[in-house]
Amino acid sequence: MNDLHVRVADWQKDNADLRRIRDTVFVAEQAVPPELEWDGEDAEAIHFLALDNGYAIGTARLLRDGSIGRVSVIKDWRGLKVGEALMTAVIQEAEKLGLTRQMLSAQVQAAPFYERLGFSIVSDEFLDAGIPHVDMVRVSS
Repeated sequence: MNDLHVRVADWQKDNADLRRIRDTVFVAEQAVPPELEWDGEDAEAIHFLALDNGYAIGTARLLRDGSIGRVSVIKDWRGLKVGEALMTAVIQEAEKLGLTRQMLSAQVQAAPFYERLGFSIVSDEFLDAGIPHVDMVRVSS
């Protein structure tokens, strides 16, 4: 990875990249049903793309209530701090918009990653699309 860059994406203009990444990670790898992945909130969300030398490798979205979701990184780029770069950009954007309370539902195996970014678990474990999750919250100081 030579040139990691995260930017705010345009849902219309960047749709093919956003869909490719989420379909690859959630639908193909994790067997999330497409009707759950594509929930109708995307048109109003703020989307983020992580790019390596201009190639889209990760995405996330921020809803207007401070909910973060659809954080996904293509397999070959995992473990290279792409998720951290994405989340840093999302948190900065949320704070810029005055969203001092950010929330997400994390896959249980990813909870330690989010805890390192200041999120705390606020729920018992539950299944979402057949995958164990916990709700997490981060409050900006």
